[in-house]
Amino acid sequence: MPDTVLVAFDGSPLAERALTYALENFPDATITTLYVINPVDSVIDVEAGGLPVAEDWYDNAQERATNIHTAATKLAAEHGIDLQTVTEVGRPARTILEYASDHGIDQIVLGSHGRSGIDRTLLGSVAETVTRRAQIPVTIIG
Repeated sequence: MPDTVLVAFDGSPLAERALTYALENFPDATITTLYVINPVDSVIDVEAGGLPVAEDWYDNAQERATNIHTAATKLAAEHGIDLQTVTEVGRPARTILEYASDHGIDQIVLGSHGRSGIDRTLLGSVAETVTRRAQIPVTIIG
């Protein structure tokens, strides 16, 4: 059984399933959820929203991260588990892998996809990239 588990958590239904899986299957591990603020998403929002969005993009992203961490913490509390939450800025797959490596993570758990449609096609699958490049076990929840 792993001692440390990293759950990529973006608030999507599959991320919630991934966190539930980790909480139920690794109850004795230290579980950390990681939310990645992707600057590419922010550029798309700025292009669509103009200057007002450009001025507030980081604050908005941090507020979203806080809401996502609150949801993860509540889910963990329902299982009687204290959770560590982390926010990083970067490309999701790379950031997940770097965090796991830098923090001695034993297992990564993530949903099979958080994106759909054209975003998934253009940006690729985070789950696929993490699975191919990880040096530790990865569990994909579909």
